[in-house]
Amino acid sequence: MEQSYSTSKVTVEYFDPHDVFKLLAPGLVPRLPLRNLHWQSHAGPLRSIDTLHIDLLSAGDKTSITSTVTSLNASGQHLEPVISRDDGFQTQIGAKLSSDGLDQSANRSSTPVRRHQIPGLRRTPYLKVLLVRCDDNDSYKGHVRQDIRDWIKTNTPPSGSKRNTAENHDAFEWLIIHVVIPNTVAATQPRDSGSAPEKTSAVSKWRPGSSTLFEKLRSDFNTSSKGGVDRIAQIRIGVNDVPYDILPRVVPAVPSGYSETEQETENSWTDLISKFRSLILSSFDLRVSQYEEDIREKDSQRTLPGWNFCTFFILKEGLARGFESVGLVEDALVGYDELSVGLDMIVKDQTSTGSRSATNALLSYTEELKQIALKAKAVIASSDYEDDEETVDLQSQAESTQPKDIYDDIPISSTKKSYRDLIVANNVSVFDFRCYIFARQISLLLRLGNAWSTREELVAKLKEQQESILPGVAPRAPPPKQKENEHEDLTMLAEICRRTLEFIPTVSQVMRNDVFAALTDIAEADGDDTLKKSPADPMVAEVVENLVASFAFSIAQQILAQTSTKALPIPPSTLTQDAHEQKAAIPEPKTMMHPARSSSLAIQTGRGANVGRPLPSPNVFSGRPTSSIDDQAQSSFLKAGLEELAARRAELYMLSRNILAEAGKKRGWADGWDSVPVIGESTMVEMVDIDLDDDNDNDNDDVDEEDVKPDAEDKETSASRETVVSISGVDSKLLKTALDNRDAFYRLYETLTDKALRHYLVADHTNSVRTSMADIAVLKYHLGDYAAASTEFWKTIPLFGGSGWNLLELSMLVMCSRCLKQLKQKDEFIKVMLKLLTNAAAAERDRQRQKSAFRLGKTEDVDYPDSEAIKGFLDDLLAATKTLPNELRIPLSSFISIVEVDGPPEYLQGRDSISLNLKVNSLLVDDLPIDSAKVRVVSTVNKSSKDIWFELPEPAVITPGKNKLKLNSNSAIPGSYEIDKVDFKAGNLHLHHEREAGQAIDKASDTLQSPYLAIYHRSETLDVKLRASKHIQLDRNNTVDIDLDAGWNNLLKAEIRVKAATGGLRLLTSEAKCINSSISFSKKPEAGLFCFGAIPQDSTIRIRFPYTVEQETLSISIRIEVSYTTEDGSFFFFQTPVVETALALGVNVQDVFKHKALFSRFTVSTASSSPLRLFKSELVGSEIFESEFGIPPSAPVVVFPKQPASLLYKITRKKDVKIHKKTMKTMYLRLHYSVVLDEIESLIEDSIVESLEDKPLCPFSRLLCSTVIPHIRHGLTGNDLERAVLIGSVPTAFLSSINWAKYFVGLGRAPDGTDYSKSLVAFLQNWQTENPNLALDTNSISAEPRSILIPVDIPSLTIVHTADIRLQQPPPQSCSALSTLPDSPTPTVCTNQLLPAILHLKWTRVWDTTTPPAEQTDLEFSYELAAPQDTWLLGGRRKGHFVIPAPSPPSAPATEAGTGGKNVKVNYESTPDTEAEIPILLVPLRDGWLPYPTVEIREVRTYDATVGSPIDGGTGASVHFETDVRNLGETVRVIEDRARVTLSLDASGPAGGPLVLDVERLREMGDEGRAVA
Repeated sequence: MEQSYSTSKVTVEYFDPHDVFKLLAPGLVPRLPLRNLHWQSHAGPLRSIDTLHIDLLSAGDKTSITSTVTSLNASGQHLEPVISRDDGFQTQIGAKLSSDGLDQSANRSSTPVRRHQIPGLRRTPYLKVLLVRCDDNDSYKGHVRQDIRDWIKTNTPPSGSKRNTAENHDAFEWLIIHVVIPNTVAATQPRDSGSAPEKTSAVSKWRPGSSTLFEKLRSDFNTSSKGGVDRIAQIRIGVNDVPYDILPRVVPAVPSGYSETEQETENSWTDLISKFRSLILSSFDLRVSQYEEDIREKDSQRTLPGWNFCTFFILKEGLARGFESVGLVEDALVGYDELSVGLDMIVKDQTSTGSRSATNALLSYTEELKQIALKAKAVIASSDYEDDEETVDLQSQAESTQPKDIYDDIPISSTKKSYRDLIVANNVSVFDFRCYIFARQISLLLRLGNAWSTREELVAKLKEQQESILPGVAPRAPPPKQKENEHEDLTMLAEICRRTLEFIPTVSQVMRNDVFAALTDIAEADGDDTLKKSPADPMVAEVVENLVASFAFSIAQQILAQTSTKALPIPPSTLTQDAHEQKAAIPEPKTMMHPARSSSLAIQTGRGANVGRPLPSPNVFSGRPTSSIDDQAQSSFLKAGLEELAARRAELYMLSRNILAEAGKKRGWADGWDSVPVIGESTMVEMVDIDLDDDNDNDNDDVDEEDVKPDAEDKETSASRETVVSISGVDSKLLKTALDNRDAFYRLYETLTDKALRHYLVADHTNSVRTSMADIAVLKYHLGDYAAASTEFWKTIPLFGGSGWNLLELSMLVMCSRCLKQLKQKDEFIKVMLKLLTNAAAAERDRQRQKSAFRLGKTEDVDYPDSEAIKGFLDDLLAATKTLPNELRIPLSSFISIVEVDGPPEYLQGRDSISLNLKVNSLLVDDLPIDSAKVRVVSTVNKSSKDIWFELPEPAVITPGKNKLKLNSNSAIPGSYEIDKVDFKAGNLHLHHEREAGQAIDKASDTLQSPYLAIYHRSETLDVKLRASKHIQLDRNNTVDIDLDAGWNNLLKAEIRVKAATGGLRLLTSEAKCINSSISFSKKPEAGLFCFGAIPQDSTIRIRFPYTVEQETLSISIRIEVSYTTEDGSFFFFQTPVVETALALGVNVQDVFKHKALFSRFTVSTASSSPLRLFKSELVGSEIFESEFGIPPSAPVVVFPKQPASLLYKITRKKDVKIHKKTMKTMYLRLHYSVVLDEIESLIEDSIVESLEDKPLCPFSRLLCSTVIPHIRHGLTGNDLERAVLIGSVPTAFLSSINWAKYFVGLGRAPDGTDYSKSLVAFLQNWQTENPNLALDTNSISAEPRSILIPVDIPSLTIVHTADIRLQQPPPQSCSALSTLPDSPTPTVCTNQLLPAILHLKWTRVWDTTTPPAEQTDLEFSYELAAPQDTWLLGGRRKGHFVIPAPSPPSAPATEAGTGGKNVKVNYESTPDTEAEIPILLVPLRDGWLPYPTVEIREVRTYDATVGSPIDGGTGASVHFETDVRNLGETVRVIEDRARVTLSLDASGPAGGPLVLDVERLREMGDEGRAVA
């Protein structure tokens, strides 16, 4: 029978009767393989074939041009040719191959071969090519044409006849290639006659043209039908491409002059390659169609009797091999997958029915496995069995003479046995069948994956084709570029590993059943029923397990070798290299074209490892360098399927390791996990399995002895089974070597684990990496290699501690601590112990939460650590930390679960100290002795407040579970606080916890629970108050007062530090002084520091010092810190009070200058909504001026916001006072007042304090007052304050609507159990009920009223003029109409009456306080008299100038305009001689109360003075003056001069109005006293 083998190319058979292939090959072979072919599938989309390899096979000797070149070995003997296998490996040189790998067909030209009845069992050509040499037309006509016809008749089916089914399975096409030799007539002919050049000969023009040889071939052998296939091609060989001995010597006598161009030559080759492609695809399409039709027919006959799966398998495999031959490997793989499923169905049917029909029956066992099992059993049974006897190789032929170990490492190979012969003969077992199908699947997947074996095989074949060209003949075409995929398809390689992982368990069970069936068959043949009855015979079981384990192990190793690729960036092993010197594996350069890849597995042992985790372990692994696996995993290369391939290969390594581990367990070689310290629940009780079906009671004594004997026999049998341990049946050299001794076993176990670990690392399988690293660490610990074990634990533990705790991590920490203790590495030992105790504490925390949580339904049980297993480690840790030079800081939550405030602070009687009770819940199993404990509390309201530290007075011990600690503090600063820092110290171990103030509390995860507390200010303790000074002087710096109340403390010394808490505030503490106190500073005040000596109790000290601000503010704040010492120790008090500095009142002034005095009106108003009570006012005189006031009011004056108070003062200049530069001219207005709102606050505060006297709530008086007083300012409006002043009573109803309970939270309970908060609320309610109104006395003067001293500057005026219009006395009134008017100081005149008057002008210089007398000069002024035109008619000197002389001795003369130059006496004031009296005439023009005409006085400035004025850039000074018009506000009564008027009421008057008939005038005035217009 002819054997076929899998190939990756199609066969093209050429016939070369003229020996021209050697001339054609240099141009043909470099153009192969065929590329970019497209075939339309019958059952799917268009298929693309990237590369189609061609096997050029000569028809004479059947020797392929791709056959391997034979070579000589070292001894000079010829070696067998190397033929590729389907499994991706190459057979070793010198190995003898099976008949399945050789083509044993005879020469077809000599002896015809009978076709096999089953198609697909022979390899036939897809194309037959006839190479023809015909040099001229005569040769063609003579014999060449006939030879071609004979060849077509012999080698091709008759034209027009239909092919039968058998022929379609081996369908082929044919092609004729005309090879043209140079220097021949054919070489001078063009390809067709149409392309011949024009002939110039006259004879040729008339001679009919002849066809070329190429045209003749086409016309003779191509079909004439439309659409026929062109089967003729012509290739011309160049002169330089033909050897000299072959080149014809005779040149044609009449050359045509035709020569082919390079482009035409290239076109001819392109045409030839195109014909190759189309004809091969045509043959392939015919074959596929026939195979598919036959397969459908056979499949439809599956249920018929006589249907044979093996025949169907060979038929369908023929189609798959056809697909494979043209490069459609995916379609071929689908075919084998379908066959695998079909085999599963056959086996399932055979197993379920139990019937084995002759047609479909598969062998129950494999003969080779049977022989191996028998020999292995004989070795175990007989000690004198020769171990070195040759064993039968798995799946090898019995008659094979090849060495037994040639395929030890390749258990799966389709060429290892003649599987197809066995299948055709229906003599194959299930085991062989599965192995063959899997081998073919792997072979195809390797091709798809472009694995190194198949790729190198194809490249070698291409190279062989190119090297087979005749020596000395250069190829006419350059070798094609290798366009094949030079990179492995990692996805396909991963698929191989995946299928292997599924195949090994399946084939292992098949193999186990196969061997048991073989041994059972032998036992039945020998008449021994022992094995049949007891298939679990220990000897047989050992043999079977060894065979299965060896075979599975070898398969895994084979696939690992076949899927190995340099494109997989596996980090180097850490088993034999130094961790500090390892470098990342660098893939081959061809992988650099792929994107970069970096491992996402972060083996973090530094600071960032615990960020964001709920229960972070302490940072104990940051100081020691970890393994460089992280760096190794940071590869810069990534390919598709890389992670999947790495993961699958890792699983294969783990499968191999598990096989090894199972074999080692039988020999007592454990992997170390059995010796791992178990940390479980201490309450766990060893359970005993009880048979629930056992009806026998314990008190049943009727037990037969026969029932006991079988049990004893079973025990003996089980004991004997455990002793059967052997390596017989283990054929894998690697596995056999590992099982030879203990060291080899652990060496291989560690190597396989390390390989899996590194693959998992690349695959980014975090959990698998952790598991593998833990396996290595535990193994090192088990072997006693503590140094290596500690290193591995150091790398592994952080991976398990990333998400809380687990028992495995605790066990590893215990082992790591023991290793470090043995190595005496104290620093690392401390870190590991911290990690161990922290995780144990975390487990205890989880246990407590689980116990207290509300559970609904069934929950999963969790195993928690055994407390007894953890005891004692804390003492070791504390002992080790004592040797550390520095403190070791760890989070408090590592050992403590809950820290919370237990109740309100406790206040010590007789001293300013408080105590804080803490509840502490320890998670440790041992007692923790602490040397000190500190808690810091910060204010929740005032961020600038001072922090308070509570400290433990003496060392204490924290026991497991709940504890209470009392901490004391000497800083009783009132306010609301929360804990933000907790520190516990035990030797060099520092437990700390910090949180941000104001952060929300999470009851589930926060360690610090209930951190809030409130501290109130007791009335007996030291107190500090800040007040604005009650006495203010506006032209000096403002001052503040600090009142220090010692309370019940006898101060030995005290220091007060003040610091501005308001921006721009500057405290002038160097000017500080003590007010109204016998106690003074112990030393001079420094910058912000006041020092005092002894201060007795109940003493009050007032310190006053000035301050400045950069800009006006309504209030200022000062930080006050008091450090004081008493007999009980040192104490500290702090406050940052705020005091209002805005003025409570405002003062405006209005000045009126007279000749002799200045009248100033001061308007006093309130600056807020609160009324003021003005007790006293005083204008303090200066050296120049003095003041006078009227009668003061008998009671305080109330100043309301809308009703200010006016104060009028008369100011005169003192006589005989000489003015110089230092003369004090400023006067001061002093006001004594009080603010009604401040009085109300004092009134309510005094009432509350008085109500608390001699009551249990008396210590809370300061708390009550500080809480109530702010509500007074917000509760009373301006109307309420005005009403309170008017009615003299203050209502307290506005305080009843306030929720006081929220201000008294956290005060605790009284000794009798009463809640202080409720008591204080009840007190305020009772007080308000008892005092609905408080009497406000507005007539009394306050004991210490406020005062303000306001500077008043008197304006300096150069001149004050006084103008007075004096009417002359009118004539005496008679009993006329004028006499009937009532008497009035206002003169009464008639209209148009002439009124003579005198304008009297006088002046004074007494108000000029800036210009010395010597510098005063004469001043010239002008006056102008003006009045409305419809009111007065003025006569006389309405305008004029007058000069005011400078002050001079009394004898100095002066002149005045209008006086005629008389000598007058000059002084600071005008005299009668220097005063001007100017006569004027006034005529009233209308009746009514007419004001006097106005007098306007202006300064007269000369031209020189104007030019020199400051406005023009000169030095002249303007004169400030005022005019006092005495007539301002005076009027003259004017009446009409008509006594009687007679009118006509008709419309006879002007414009239709009334007509005046007669007028009777007042005769008393006379005509001479009237002015007539």
